[in-house]
Amino acid sequence: MSKMSVGNQPFLRIVKRDGLTPWKSWLIRGCALLIALVICALFVYSITKLNPLSVYGSMAKGAFGTTRRMWITFQDTAVLLCVALGLAPAFKMKFWNIGAEGQILVGGISTAACMIYLGDVLPLWLTILLMVVSSTLAGALWGLIPALFKAKWNTNETLFTLMMNYIAIQLTLFFVAKWENPIGSNTVGVINPDTKGGWLPEIGSSRTISPYLLPVIIVLALTVFMFFYLRNSKQGYEISIVGDSENTARYAGMNVKKIVLRTMLLSGGICGLAGFINVAGISHTISTSTSDGRGFTAIIVAWLAKFNAFVMIFVSLLLIFLEKGASQIASDYGLNNEASEIMKGIILFFVLGSEFFINYRLVFCKKEERGI
Repeated sequence: MSKMSVGNQPFLRIVKRDGLTPWKSWLIRGCALLIALVICALFVYSITKLNPLSVYGSMAKGAFGTTRRMWITFQDTAVLLCVALGLAPAFKMKFWNIGAEGQILVGGISTAACMIYLGDVLPLWLTILLMVVSSTLAGALWGLIPALFKAKWNTNETLFTLMMNYIAIQLTLFFVAKWENPIGSNTVGVINPDTKGGWLPEIGSSRTISPYLLPVIIVLALTVFMFFYLRNSKQGYEISIVGDSENTARYAGMNVKKIVLRTMLLSGGICGLAGFINVAGISHTISTSTSDGRGFTAIIVAWLAKFNAFVMIFVSLLLIFLEKGASQIASDYGLNNEASEIMKGIILFFVLGSEFFINYRLVFCKKEERGI
């Protein structure tokens, strides 16, 4: 218990809350978001003298201004959500998987390899099947390596998974140089632009919706699966027990090492699948920016959502909205990226900070209680 003091007597105590109801938790988060928006409004007015409401309207236009923009926002939300779904089981088990960036990249590399070497050789359905399997296995292997070292030698998984990111980046640079097209461009370029071999097929005939729909459907299906896996399956129950106490899990007869390995296979595999979605369904190329920082942003998503797959949808959408909105106001009002990032940072700071007030409450002591 922390305390601030007046003289030798406690003035303020920080007390852990006992089971705050969900609606009160979300009320606190909502109030934090509202306060953040007010402070952002004051910040915007102080540097631009613009009406903050028009700035917020510009943010909404950046994310949802047209049908195409709206579906691009949904598609980017799906990719971020996919990575968060991958991190959720590991984090719920208190295995700090900071290696999602690398797992996305190796999944993207395997997908790009299938597109380059098999995209114009095999039928599309078989190429896609091989891409799904290979990207999932690549990501799973990238997650399994630190899990093996953790299970056998109790290494620090945070540092290990973080270092695996840098190895994946160097692997990506190697394959970019190997598949460089055109020569000298230092990029792979769009893979199979004419034949679209290995590209995820479009659903429907609308040019503003069809290119973005399938990745969203895939991730929504994965969201439903992860929700029931973590909440209703035997494996999800074991993950919760290991996360609460490894000693309790062992006392209950659970094989903790097996659970750790299995969970990191799943975690890395889903992150690898995000690489597949990005390469085969969105960018159709591979580079070090394929992960685009989503592996780190997804940590915020999983943590804020308390590993609830359905809540992750809304948290992912909020973060992508802030990202798109920040870019739009920078364009519309001539604000540099730093100013728009400050606004994004303020909102994230308050939303993350609200978790403190959800878990703890402040108790101010009366004067007589302090002997004054």
